[in-house]
Amino acid sequence: MWYVLIGIPGLEDSHTWLSIPICSMYVSAVVGNVFLIFMIVTERSLHEPMYIFLSMLASADVLLSTATAPKMLAIFWFQSMDISFGCCVSRMFFLHFIFVAESAILLAMAFDRYVAICHSLRYTNILTSSVTREMGLVAVVRSFIICLPFVFLVYRLRYCGRNIIPHSYCEHMGIARLACDNIRGNIIYGLTVALLSTGLDIVFIIMSYSMILCTVFRIPSWAARLKALNTCASHICVILMFYAPAFFSFFVHRFGEKAIPHHVHILITVLANGYLFFPPVVNPIVYSMKTKEIRNSIARTLPRKRRGV
Repeated sequence: MWYVLIGIPGLEDSHTWLSIPICSMYVSAVVGNVFLIFMIVTERSLHEPMYIFLSMLASADVLLSTATAPKMLAIFWFQSMDISFGCCVSRMFFLHFIFVAESAILLAMAFDRYVAICHSLRYTNILTSSVTREMGLVAVVRSFIICLPFVFLVYRLRYCGRNIIPHSYCEHMGIARLACDNIRGNIIYGLTVALLSTGLDIVFIIMSYSMILCTVFRIPSWAARLKALNTCASHICVILMFYAPAFFSFFVHRFGEKAIPHHVHILITVLANGYLFFPPVVNPIVYSMKTKEIRNSIARTLPRKRRGV
């Protein structure tokens, strides 16, 4: 069975123009995140849990963009809309897998900030190198276990000819809605994953930052308070950029497609495609601007490169 990804419905005539910002964002995301990973790997001063988690986040951002951008650009540039069922399911699994893993990495980063501020004297004893690696491994294994049932849920369905997906990427409910069978199980599991994996991640992140704020506002010095809060600012920005558009897209795909006007749905679809690229583009910029250690490492690296030319 073959499916047809039609890109952004209603804007087919504008696909060429839309491909320009998408291609620019994809290239920027890959270059920015690969450079960030390179800095963390090569600079010994950045071999700390906070930056190791950041390198995991950057790796996930590169994979998330790569899972969708090449096919999206092929649709926009070459009208290469056909995709086999197996390939579509594989892309669907990879997309959800990376998203759930990235959510877990953001939770790990929130825990890192909690330990650094609320238990600063025990930071190096709690977050050792082995613990950091184990947390990264748990994020990957948890994501695999959570997302693997999506594959079985779409393969169990009976399909009867409908093959047009009104998106530019393969998504669980986008595939399931083409089936002739009852997809209640798909809907329930999709909501369960959203609420009990990423939803719980958000709850724990909020709890972490609530305890951080309680600790920070007990510090008598305003300068020390601002310094402590500044270490969390970049992470909070990244959290907002990741979860807000992702959940917006999630609920629109499931509940809003028939309840909103067509022109509004077109705008929402554009934004839904954008959430796959915007956080990966902005994350390296945010961390480079807001994290003093990364700025200093970049400043030390660039002169070395210029002298080597």
